[in-house]
Amino acid sequence: MNIEPVKEYIKHDHKPIIVINTHHHWDHIWGNGSFRDCTIVSHKLCRDMMDSGWEDMIQKNKRFIEGEAELVLPNLTFDNELYFPEDHIRIMYTPGHTVDSISVLDEADKVIHVGDNVGDSMDEIIPSLYVDKEIYIRTLLNYKEMDFDTCISGHNTVLDQQIIEQILSKL
Repeated sequence: MNIEPVKEYIKHDHKPIIVINTHHHWDHIWGNGSFRDCTIVSHKLCRDMMDSGWEDMIQKNKRFIEGEAELVLPNLTFDNELYFPEDHIRIMYTPGHTVDSISVLDEADKVIHVGDNVGDSMDEIIPSLYVDKEIYIRTLLNYKEMDFDTCISGHNTVLDQQIIEQILSKL
């Protein structure tokens, strides 16, 4: 994906830009180079995996590069949670799709972005898992305890809270 439409959309907004890497996969981090002077947030494992696996990732996925893919590491990392009380934004460690997966909960608007912890389509609602299934189930059960109405994933359509129960029923 080309990041230019995103930059055009936000260019007149004078709020600070905060980029969130939901996990270390190439399609979630290659835009960092376009926002090098901004705050880039990730789980500490994501930063470590980006740093150690960058060259291998480039070699395996170079056919997807549009422009340049430059290693720009997150400059704000965390272990379990970051909370921005003035914005009611909670960024949480939610391993599932990957060991470094995180989710972003907007408590004011009751929207959660779960990265790739929800599959790419309704037919493939369970994502590829790079962790033990029990770890993923724990994350799903934690989602069930959260107060949200809308669930946004990295590749699927906008969903509602019921999607978590649907995934659990298929596991």
